[in-house]
Parts: sequence; C-alpha cells; structure tokens
Amino acid sequence: GGVASGPVSFMKVFNSATEAVKQGGVRRGANMGILRVDHPDILEFITCKTDTNELTNFNISVGVTAKFMEAVEAGTDYDLVNPRNGQVIGTANARKVFEIVVDQAWKNGEPGIIFLDRLNKDNPTPELGEIESTNPCGEQPLLPFEACCLGSVNLGRFTRSIWGAGGKRANVAKAVDWDGLSEAIRAGVHFLDNLIDANKYPLPEIDKMARGNRKIGLGIMGWADMLLDLKIPYNSEEALNLATKVMEFIERESVAESSELAKRRGVFPYWEKSVFADKGLRVRNATTTTIAPTGTISIICGASSGIEPLFSLAFTRHVLGKSMVEANPRFEQVAKTLDFYSDELMEKVASNGAL
Repeated sequence: GGVASGPVSFMKVFNSATEAVKQGGVRRGANMGILRVDHPDILEFITCKTDTNELTNFNISVGVTAKFMEAVEAGTDYDLVNPRNGQVIGTANARKVFEIVVDQAWKNGEPGIIFLDRLNKDNPTPELGEIESTNPCGEQPLLPFEACCLGSVNLGRFTRSIWGAGGKRANVAKAVDWDGLSEAIRAGVHFLDNLIDANKYPLPEIDKMARGNRKIGLGIMGWADMLLDLKIPYNSEEALNLATKVMEFIERESVAESSELAKRRGVFPYWEKSVFADKGLRVRNATTTTIAPTGTISIICGASSGIEPLFSLAFTRHVLGKSMVEANPRFEQVAKTLDFYSDELMEKVASNGAL
C-alpha cells in the first residue's frame, strides 16, 4: 500500500548483491540496466552513475523509441508513462532529455542508448514477447530469462599475408582463406549448440528459455589483424566493403550449419513461434551470430579485440604487480623484416602509444 522507491534504488540493491557474490571470488559481476525513455524516473536513471563509485557492477542504457527520436528532432515534449497501467502521468522535453544523455555519456561513457523499435524489428521470436534488454555488454538482445552462448572466430588466422612481394598487393578476395574460415564457422556453430546442453542454468525459467530458443552468438576477433595482413587501412571504404563480405559469409555459413544440425537434431523447440516457420527455414538456433568485444579471449589468442582497431602498436600491460611491454606481433614482424626492431623502440612506442 506504500509508494515504490523506483528502479534506481532497487538497482543499488542488486549492485550490492552482485558485489557480495563475485564470479569465482575474482571476476566482477555484470548487470545491464535499461530503462525506457518514457519512464517517469528516467532523469534519475540517466544521472545515476554521475558518481563513478556508484553502481560499479552495472552498465546502463536508455531504451529510446522512434517516437522519442522524432520528438528530439522536432524539439517537442513527449509523454511519461506509468509502466504498471500505461497511464500518462507527465511530459518532458525530448531534446533536453537527449542532451542530458549526451552530456552524461561525454562525462563518463554512460548511459548508452538502445533503439527498442529497431531491436524488435529483428526479433526472431516475436510471439514469445518483446525484447527490452540485452546481455551486459550490449551485443545480444534477449527476451526475459534468455541466455546466449558466445564464441568468436579469429579472422587473423584466415589471411594469406601479402606483406612484401615487391610491395605489390595480391587480390584481396584470394588472400582470404574462405574454405578455412567456413570450416571454423561450422565447427563454432556445432560447438556452441553443444554448449547449450552442457550448461547448468541457475533457474528453471532460464533453462527453459535457453533450450527453447537455443540462441548462439558466433562473433569475430582479429578484424584489425586481417586488415593489416591485407594492407587495407581500417578507416577506408575498402575495409567497409570487406567487412560486409566477411560478415555476410559468416552469417550465411552459420545459418547453413544450423540448418544441417536441425536435420540431425531437430529445430529449436519454439521454432513454430518464430519468423523461420513463416519462411519454412528449419534451423537449430534462433540466432547464430553476434559482435562481442572479446576482451579476455582476444588477449589469450594474441588477437586484436573484436572489430576494433588496434589499441596501440605496443603497450605496457600491468598484471599481478608486474609490468610487461607487449608489441603487436604483426608490427614486430614488419619491424624485424625491415630491420628497425629494437627493445628500446618497443618501449618508446609503448610509452607514446604510436610509432
């Protein structure tokens, strides 16, 4: 019979619980907090991480709608809605709210924004509900209680290097090992599908949704490495064109493998409630691809992270109280080939961050 204290106060409760139960006692827990832009407490939410010591186990994003963005463009007010009963309880100026989001993002990198209408346009199982949130890094839109098994293909392992050879470049399409990439994609899809059944889920609702939609997310790392091998500048039209070609290939091959698995193992249980049923496309997994940051796994593999450019040609990594200079292996190789490599140079590049 009292008054609810609002979402931000409950986020603090979840944050404290996460702090107490760390993953393996070492790794920080991660929560994703997304609030619709038309929620009455949206301004408190947008500014809830102004103090960077608050909500340290949360990433936050504002869920924006097409209607809100149109109001931003027009500079008009929009409705604030009680999520319990759908009643309008006030208004706010869309452009002012958006400017506060931008200002906060400039100050400390949060909140992000997530386009809810666009997200649900590609919802593979709309009959099961609307997508309102994502996993903590934002790469996988998920329904309530859903989980998604992620893995990544290291693109830097599928180039036939064209450094040297009199300075001439080979044909880019021929310099990519498409057959090897196809093999890795198909193995990755098969592996991740197995992982769904190998997992132990903490709640029966999660178990039901994870096995019901069998979502997997095969992504990539080593994109910057691939471009280096092919002598393609990261910020070029040629890089964009190759990115389109590579991701189309991964999408096509991953769906083809999911279809092959469906022949042997059956479609995912909620297939009849999916967009694939309308198309007559029998697949084992409701999703097959995603683009994740690959922080830890790219370090383990010695690959560039996700789809990002190189952080630095050389840098100093601080681990367990020790400092280690790490040079990009491709940069190191070129430096040795062209005979300008030295430990002193690597340390200088590490301190400056560039050549």
